[in-house]
Amino acid sequence: MNITDFSLDLFSLAGKKAVVTGGNTGLGQAFSLALAKAGADVFVPGLFDDGGETAELVRAEGRGYAELAIDITGPGAPAHAIEHCVAELGGIDILVNSAGISRVADVEDFGREQWDPMVAVNLTAAFEMGREAAKRMIAQGSGKIINIASLFSFLGGLGSPAYAATKHGIVGFTKAYADELGGRGIQVNAIAPGYFATPLTAETRANPETNNRIIDHTPAGRWGDVADLMGAAVFLASPASNFVTGHVLTVDGGYLVR
Repeated sequence: MNITDFSLDLFSLAGKKAVVTGGNTGLGQAFSLALAKAGADVFVPGLFDDGGETAELVRAEGRGYAELAIDITGPGAPAHAIEHCVAELGGIDILVNSAGISRVADVEDFGREQWDPMVAVNLTAAFEMGREAAKRMIAQGSGKIINIASLFSFLGGLGSPAYAATKHGIVGFTKAYADELGGRGIQVNAIAPGYFATPLTAETRANPETNNRIIDHTPAGRWGDVADLMGAAVFLASPASNFVTGHVLTVDGGYLVR
């Protein structure tokens, strides 16, 4: 492609089929809606029940939507989820590994009962979903895998060594798959969100001390809004990013530079 061929149509996802784990809650819901607004049909596997809200949002954009109640950490569940997506939507072009959990405890109290579920959801499920999606993408010679990392992919994890470990692991997994799949038409990247105003951070935001500490450390001077992530997702899912792979796109209002 030469410069005269560039078009904003490169950001279009028209006709694409996207899987978004955790795609009907929190940041994942924003990813689902962003991809739908750009033209993709959306499939959400998981156990969270949003009462049909995400389906309504996606369908209001004129896009197809399907979901499957499934524990993606279960044996064979990722393969079943991808197969279900293909059956419902007709293919898979994009995978967003957005599902994640966090548990916090002091060192003395943080044991395998906290560690194991977080590794299963945040890292192992992402790997298995990525592997199953990659099989389809290799066969068609194209695809986009977007893993959701975190600021804790770069920092320590006070009170949650498992969260930090899994998010560091997500970055390693992203780079490894980017290296292996880059020559097969598949781009693998990650988004590392900063501090966002979601129900999960409500308690932190309600505490003046912790709220002010985060804002003071963020050059943008505010918490992120989930809409701030939507453009990043569309870019990494679209043909506009075809020469971007193995990258971790930090969307943090400048938190890491201060």
